[in-house]
Amino acid sequence: MAQTAEDLFLLLHDNPSAEPGLDSTRLRQVLAGAVLLDLAHGCHIRPAGPGDNVPDGHLIVLASDVPVDEASRPALQLLHKRPLPPLAAMSALGTKASDSVVTALAQSGQLSRTVTGPLWHRKDSLALLTRARVDEARAALLATLFDRQPPTPATAGIVTLLHAVDGLGTVLSLNDRGWRWVHVRAAEIAGGRWVHESATGVAEMNLAVTASALRAALAP
Repeated sequence: MAQTAEDLFLLLHDNPSAEPGLDSTRLRQVLAGAVLLDLAHGCHIRPAGPGDNVPDGHLIVLASDVPVDEASRPALQLLHKRPLPPLAAMSALGTKASDSVVTALAQSGQLSRTVTGPLWHRKDSLALLTRARVDEARAALLATLFDRQPPTPATAGIVTLLHAVDGLGTVLSLNDRGWRWVHVRAAEIAGGRWVHESATGVAEMNLAVTASALRAALAP
């Protein structure tokens, strides 16, 4: 399961209009970034470092025994061709990331997908079939941001990506006091401090390192 990418997609569309509040560029970037973070958590990719024979920071493919879900497969295939800098990888994925996530969510019964409009201007019409998954993702997000509970890897990835593109306002509606609290906590998580809040292993550390690389690429 592409936990980060699927949860992020559901959160972004969980509003009366069922439309994400991000512009198309930021939407493509965060969804592609979420897919890459799912691969990182499965130890399929990481940023290159000294001794890797490719430029530092380029995303490289690792040998991993963790199965690759269908939502993440296009991203892994892209990086199998050649290592790419984080922003280039997110840009190259483009709408493939959202398409693969929508397909995975539809196949798992989370949402229905109807294509409408003429051939030259097709549009997806999406509808949630169950609230269980998005409610769980929102509860985890709120517990991390307001109750300071240690985030799950997926929640840490979501907060990091949305914080990097100033997109937390698309999934939260708060007063000024609430935003002051959230920005402090989100900055802590985006900075990687979450890995010290609970027991973590290789997968979580690899996720944190990759998230840091994506955050640096996305930050203004």
